[in-house]
Amino acid sequence: MIFEEYVKENRKEFTDKVYKISTELGIEANWLMFVMWFESRLNPQAVNPISNSVGLIQFMPSTARSMGTTTSVLKAMDNVQQLDYVLSYLRPYKGKMKRWVDVYLAVFYPAAMGKSHFVITPDIVAKQNKIFDINKDLDISVKEIETVLRNQIPERYKKYFA
Repeated sequence: MIFEEYVKENRKEFTDKVYKISTELGIEANWLMFVMWFESRLNPQAVNPISNSVGLIQFMPSTARSMGTTTSVLKAMDNVQQLDYVLSYLRPYKGKMKRWVDVYLAVFYPAAMGKSHFVITPDIVAKQNKIFDINKDLDISVKEIETVLRNQIPERYKKYFA
């Protein structure tokens, strides 16, 4: 499995659970690993100082509340425990994540999933995620997101994202 080297604890239990979750969701395990690597480098205690999002997929405080928990509780969990919340978050998108970029979009901006021409206009999401605004027009297109993500994939793993 790609990015396993970033899993610092419970590696076998964690990767086994990622496979199980991915099978349940009908996605490639490597796609989910990429999303967690991109968002947190697979660190369940990772915190974004701008948005206060935490964890493997960077749960926003409002998302945590909607899932019946808090970012503090999520941050206190180990990587295997937090995967239960990753599954819970992604479960509503089962069947809609057809490509690797859709798995990322389910986490980042679900309304854009499956829409190649979707554009996130200059709202707080666009302003806080300037990395994706390649042409600096204050709009973020799905194509820009895919380009930035693809450029972040280490060469040795690019074959999994054709």
